[in-house]
Amino acid sequence: MDLSRFRIVAFATHGLLPGDLEGLTQPALALTAPAIAGVEGDGLLTLEKILPLRLDADWVVLSACNTAAGAGAGAEAASGLGRAFFYAGTRALLVTNWSVHSASARELISDLFRRQSAEPQLARAEALRQAMMAMLDGPGFVDETGKTLFTYAHPLFWAPYSILGDGGGN
Repeated sequence: MDLSRFRIVAFATHGLLPGDLEGLTQPALALTAPAIAGVEGDGLLTLEKILPLRLDADWVVLSACNTAAGAGAGAEAASGLGRAFFYAGTRALLVTNWSVHSASARELISDLFRRQSAEPQLARAEALRQAMMAMLDGPGFVDETGKTLFTYAHPLFWAPYSILGDGGGN
């Protein structure tokens, strides 16, 4: 698939490690189930399917769980999905180093993009840092009445995110 006309490619879905599903031998992103989408295939964007993508992206955002994880303990940071997206043509990646909380992930990534949209010269790394700090200081997870159920001050909510590659770009 030719994705070369997109500056930013974002995946907000589930990240899978080898062995998370029976027979899965490489990292993958879970896409829509084929039966629901009415398409052929297994619904997984695996390493081998990422490699032939044609990207010219400033960055790829992988806000799913464990998208920086490789196969086994001690794997390098750009292993697995990350390495595949670099080979496919991205200059920077936003990845996660462990499982993420869905609501806080949505909030952090949305805030990051809002900041970059409001200030186009803001570097990716600085936009991420500012979004993380806003999570620390923000209300956290609120219910439908506006009551805070828990804050996002714990690193569990904001620390799994890393930028690989050109973090100084915008």
